[in-house]
Amino acid sequence: MWAYMMEGQGWGHMGAGMIFMAVFWILVIVFVVMLVARLLRPRASNDTAQAPTVQDVLKRRYAAGEIGRDEYEQKMRDIGT
Repeated sequence: MWAYMMEGQGWGHMGAGMIFMAVFWILVIVFVVMLVARLLRPRASNDTAQAPTVQDVLKRRYAAGEIGRDEYEQKMRDIGT
């Protein structure tokens, strides 16, 4: 009877080990898939992140002499700045 009880306990540990091994491999596969997806994802362009604002354009035009002070101040008031 002792041998029968030992066999039952052995299978229980083996089953738990198999479950942990399956969970481990599932996590490895998920990690690899996420890594590949991240590497293949197109990166955001710096142009969209650095797009000049209306105020920047007005400042540049004023500094370049394209518009005068009165026009610059009027346009800044018009846009609410």
